[in-house]
Amino acid sequence: MIGRTPSQTVGPFFAVGLPWTEGPNAVPAGTPGAFWVRGRVLDGAGDPVPDALVETWQADPDGRFGLRGDDTSVAGFRGFARCPTDEDGSYAIHTVMPGVVASAGGPPQAPHLDVSVFARGLLKRVVTRIYFADGSGNDRDPVLASLTDPVARATLVAEPTDDGYRFDIRLQGERETVFFDV
Repeated sequence: MIGRTPSQTVGPFFAVGLPWTEGPNAVPAGTPGAFWVRGRVLDGAGDPVPDALVETWQADPDGRFGLRGDDTSVAGFRGFARCPTDEDGSYAIHTVMPGVVASAGGPPQAPHLDVSVFARGLLKRVVTRIYFADGSGNDRDPVLASLTDPVARATLVAEPTDDGYRFDIRLQGERETVFFDV
């Protein structure tokens, strides 16, 4: 009798397979107005996910998604950052406040970071956004407006800290972060 092959999850290979030269820096060190977005990636039981990868992509302070550093109002602006989580599930992204993003034929989007999370056990990345608690335009943002449950909406809003913002990503369970079907 031939036994069944045991099931396997994806990874953990993110630290080996997806390094990026600039790492967690969407902007160069010393950029005026730069701050940190820090948080933890947590599983359904609230335990840290120690080998996840958090990627962010964002507009510059003028609401533009530049493809080269000289296409934006911030010198050296990359708009892209990638940070692996540590043993505590923690990540940190160094960035500047994005601007309001124009929408084709709709209301403008409030300042936000687009976020992808890769982790062991996920066959596809999960995608979400980070909005800012003190951000202007949150009340008119079409994505936030589409979430009628205030608890769900709150899972997309980062809270201010001394050096930037805090945003925990909960993959499942109570207070699960809202993820988008993209």
